[in-house]
Amino acid sequence: MGFRILKKNKGARLGELKLGGYTIQTPAFVPVATKAAIKGLTAFDIEELAIQILIANTYHLNLRPGADVIEEFGGIQKFSGIDKPFMTDSGGFQAFSLGKGAILGRSKFEYEVENKPTKEASIAKINDEGVKFRSIYDKSEHILTPEKSMEIQHKIGANIIFALDECTPPSADYEETKQGMERTHRWAKECLSFHKKQNKNNQALFGIIQGGLFKELREESAKVITNMAFDGFGIGGSFGRNQMYETLGWLQPFLSKEKPVHLLGIGTIEDLINSIGYGMDTFDCVSPTMIGRAGYIHIRPESGGNKGNKYRIRITNAKFRNDPSPIDKNCDCKMCKRYSKGYLNHLFKAREFSAYVIASYHNLYYMINLMREIRKAIENNRFKELKEKWLG
Repeated sequence: MGFRILKKNKGARLGELKLGGYTIQTPAFVPVATKAAIKGLTAFDIEELAIQILIANTYHLNLRPGADVIEEFGGIQKFSGIDKPFMTDSGGFQAFSLGKGAILGRSKFEYEVENKPTKEASIAKINDEGVKFRSIYDKSEHILTPEKSMEIQHKIGANIIFALDECTPPSADYEETKQGMERTHRWAKECLSFHKKQNKNNQALFGIIQGGLFKELREESAKVITNMAFDGFGIGGSFGRNQMYETLGWLQPFLSKEKPVHLLGIGTIEDLINSIGYGMDTFDCVSPTMIGRAGYIHIRPESGGNKGNKYRIRITNAKFRNDPSPIDKNCDCKMCKRYSKGYLNHLFKAREFSAYVIASYHNLYYMINLMREIRKAIENNRFKELKEKWLG
């Protein structure tokens, strides 16, 4: 793996990340392909959208179809038919979402609507050894240790893999957060050790910085993780609405100037643009396709998109029923050039699967194009002007 920063402007970094035969221009948005697929889209769509890199889910792929199956195919690219670089997460977030997150009924973000505690609240338990859990598919018992996480990710064969970490909820107190951070550091060392011995496919390994909402812990974690021999770094954990930027501000002085930094699970327009100003290079989030399937369509500022409406419209609203205008008249994607708001409204009301395809394709085009605009703005020393245009 190779990474170099080509330009800096107002805290933002224009970079180039090389992974084998692939070159990724950063900042870059990383769409989520949980089960080695983006819901509703094919490998042809991914090529057409000029998506640079995807992230798949270690937890789900290990359960179905199994890491051994993917390895037999020759890795995730050959298995999926998607000729793009991949990341895989460690399974650490599932440790939270299926474990304490399920028990508490909490999501990643404190300000999001809380999920109801499920009957499967005890589906995962964390100790120093790793994460013990039951499969959501057949309730079979599994344990995910640092070594096991590396073994699975080696078999899946993604270009970038992540060390196992513990993600604590935003409501965790200092002692609970510290315990989770220290466990993350121990697991990071174990992951590095196993990876060095077994890395046969030249995969890059990223370490994850934790520490919750506590400045002292975040800074300590940044020092510890960045002093380990990782190829890059991820910033993990849970945030409140106004606390993520403060956290990134704490971390900025400790982040490497020579290695890429990935912000895990962040995908709103406002958060992406602001985070790039703190030197973040890549981001992953399921949001564009997930909200698309729920009928939320991203629109540009020229079309009325703003922080208040989160740069989106609800296409299922009655006011769009007879609207003959393009989905977004200021978007150049093929869906906006062909289909009207009224037609897409009809497809959603009729529960036609093509509605989800159109919305997902458009929303991903929107994100990829925004990243392209941001890279151009950094290159031309106009990142501040871009922020003002989008965020006001």
